[in-house]
Parts: sequence; C-alpha cells; structure tokens
Amino acid sequence: MLDHVGVNVTDYERSKAFYEAALAPLGLELVREQSGAAAGLGRGRKPCFFVAKRPPPVHGGLHVAFTAEDRPTVDAFHAAAVAAGGTDNGAPGVRERYHPHYYGAFVLDPDGNNIEAVCHKPPS
Repeated sequence: MLDHVGVNVTDYERSKAFYEAALAPLGLELVREQSGAAAGLGRGRKPCFFVAKRPPPVHGGLHVAFTAEDRPTVDAFHAAAVAAGGTDNGAPGVRERYHPHYYGAFVLDPDGNNIEAVCHKPPS
C-alpha cells in the first residue's frame, strides 16, 4: 500500500499550479509547502502527492493514477488538467481492455508525466 508519491519537476511554480487545478476535482488541495520548492497535495492535513524541484533532471515518463469517486469526476479532472496547461493523452472514456467498468482519462503534465483519473464503478 502506498502512503504518498512524489514527482520531480523542472518548473516548480508551473507544475504546482497545474496540479492544484488538475487535482481539485478529485478533492485534493495544497496542504503543505516547504521552502517554495516542494508542495504536498492531499485531503485534510495529510499530503499524498508531492511536487518538488530537485535534481536529477526530469525526463517524464512517470504514470500516476488517482482514484475518482465517479465518472463525472474523471471528466472534471480531465477538463481542469487540460485547462491548466496539460496535454490530452486520452479523453475520458471506458477502457474495456482493463475491465468493463474502467473509466479513465489521461493528461500529460508540463514535464510529460502521464497523470490519470480512474473510476472502477459501473455507471450510476
């Protein structure tokens, strides 16, 4: 079981703004910031996702999937992430190759990391 995940970024302020906007529909918000170079997003006072400006250089390629409560939340994540400067990497939709109720959306963050929101529930 994971407690938290972190991603290194090339432009801290740009990436912090991207993640604050993209993850807001999922109920995550900025809960901690350290030295203007590391941000923890989460619920309450518990960060679960960190963004940090640290060496080594960032090369992208990371894939992180966040659980969404329902399909409209996946849609809202995708719209917010694209509006915040992310690049569409898979519009919201069912991915039956994973399982019949896998509803996900994919966006590349400013450093090319593949960020996803997914709901595993059947439509309500």
